[in-house]
Amino acid sequence: MNVADIEKKLLQGIASIINRNLDSISPDMPFHEIGIDSLGFVEILVYIEKTFNLQLISSELTKKDFENVHLLAQLIARKL
Repeated sequence: MNVADIEKKLLQGIASIINRNLDSISPDMPFHEIGIDSLGFVEILVYIEKTFNLQLISSELTKKDFENVHLLAQLIARKL
């Protein structure tokens, strides 16, 4: 799975989590601009675990990894 595929799946999941139209968010938007709060981040982590079968909680996450969907997709691609 490449970064673009991961981005698409992440955007679909995030749009569902925050109940927004998929077209209203882009991979380069900062999470705070999308409307993600701390509970939203937890929901995204759960979605990632289920969708990609990947445990990000136990990996070395940095604040930079969660700046936007594109950077998070790159992290996931490296971990897969």
